Amino acid sequence: MRLIDEEYTKHPFYGVERMTAVLNRLDHTVNSKRIRRLMRIMGLEAIYPKPNLSKALQEHKVYPYLLRNVTIDHPDQVWSTDITYIRLTNGFVFLVAVMDWFSRYILSHELSITLDKDFCIKALQDALDVATPDIFNTDQGSQFTSETFTGVLIDSGIKISMDGRGRAMDNIFVERFWRNVKYECVYLNNFETVGDAILGIGNYIEFYNNERPHQALGYRVPSQVYFKNFFRRNSPSS
Repeated sequence: MRLIDEEYTKHPFYGVERMTAVLNRLDHTVNSKRIRRLMRIMGLEAIYPKPNLSKALQEHKVYPYLLRNVTIDHPDQVWSTDITYIRLTNGFVFLVAVMDWFSRYILSHELSITLDKDFCIKALQDALDVATPDIFNTDQGSQFTSETFTGVLIDSGIKISMDGRGRAMDNIFVERFWRNVKYECVYLNNFETVGDAILGIGNYIEFYNNERPHQALGYRVPSQVYFKNFFRRNSPSS
């Protein structure tokens, strides 16, 4: 599972057969049946080009994707969220984060040992304690299509946008953030316990928000971009 995680992070388009071939080339004798089972445990769906850590339920309403050809030009215009698999030395946890698209600022995050929707709702509520976006974008996983999750957005007057099924590029900024988290934090530290992961990832997100320059932001840091515009929009004269 550790190798699958590394390969999938580098090559999110790898399905079961290609992943099996890669591991066999690395002298791990495995068949596609085992790889399929492990990818399902990890929440990686072979037929999609991105992590699919939850399944949509037929009784849940799916909302249309609202961001096609939309210019993102200010903070709190669009937020998005997603879930990724985080490996531990023995076991794994799941990480959810809420990001502002314009600034790449991470407004909140939560870790969980299960894929229950509660940790996603907690991250959403924590983010809404900071501000309120115009649009909130998610994938079609059951955590995000649940009436409990969408109800929080509706009650806050937020427009709901959902990725087209299997379209990794619809949430590309969060996908890039997952790669940063794994290459710059998880793979370098090999967290042993859930507590280690909570502390280590929390410290990394503080670094990411407040110290890590982003080329796309003119080498500014996300908090600088987010809060500069945040205070401007919320000043008495605005």
